[in-house]
Amino acid sequence: MKGLIIVNPYGSVAPSVHHAQRMKEELNKRGVEVEIISDGFSRVVIEGKCAKIDLEAPDFAVYLDKDKYLSEVLEKGGLRLFNKHDAVRICDDKGQTYIKLAGAGVHFPKTIFGALCYRKDSAIKEEWADNIAAALGYPVIVKESFGSMGKGVYKADNRDELLSIMEEVKLKPHLFQEYIGYKPGVDVRVIVIGGRAVACMERGNENDFRSNVGQGGKGKQIMLLPRFKEVAEGCAHILGLDYCGVDLLYTESGEPYVCEVNSNAFIDGIESVTGINVAGIYADYIIKTVLEEKAKKKY
Repeated sequence: MKGLIIVNPYGSVAPSVHHAQRMKEELNKRGVEVEIISDGFSRVVIEGKCAKIDLEAPDFAVYLDKDKYLSEVLEKGGLRLFNKHDAVRICDDKGQTYIKLAGAGVHFPKTIFGALCYRKDSAIKEEWADNIAAALGYPVIVKESFGSMGKGVYKADNRDELLSIMEEVKLKPHLFQEYIGYKPGVDVRVIVIGGRAVACMERGNENDFRSNVGQGGKGKQIMLLPRFKEVAEGCAHILGLDYCGVDLLYTESGEPYVCEVNSNAFIDGIESVTGINVAGIYADYIIKTVLEEKAKKKY
């Protein structure tokens, strides 16, 4: 069996590099020949109705980039991606994620979408801030729709701060959410593989409302509560994810609220905190899935 691990061509942060290397290591241990590539975009040509892929006949690819065009054309050319194109596309866009989860039986903070702006000199209407605050209360969380590791996430404690952030993000897709402050700066990261929760940790940050390790948060191993497990696995199913990290917030009622779902959740933190071989579990799942899907095609 041959596989690819596809990473971003413009360089990656250390946790992303580690993620790719760990997946290669565990797949190699299981007899899978693996190449890590960053030039996938240049190996694909669309011509008429065909997508021509200049690759060494791989059986699958672990897709660790977020380029939705590359993932779609690779899938159109017949390559099995982990995760699939639609799942990557939806999870990369926070707005699309919440839309997909809405009405599906999971809870997340009240959300209002920001108006799309196309001109830098367009003025923010102050009454918008008043309407947002009336619906969500202060503090208000503002999120750019595209971003990871806590980047592009802001907290407005009052009207002036909200207007300032609205001005800063107006040219980017963004949204506003109610602040869930039952345990400030704390969330639960759950890794789900093949629809099954396999590892979790609680992340906390004493100096920031964002629990992300990239913003100074630290993880610790905890026992996964049944409802948190159910919600995390439900999110993976709803979004069609082979692999993901689901970030859940504590609430006073005990019902977990979905903060975000990450299709390429990093492996290093969860493995070091829990001691669980997450990369190995994912490798086993990939091999099993590829073999099962090949067997189905024969019949």
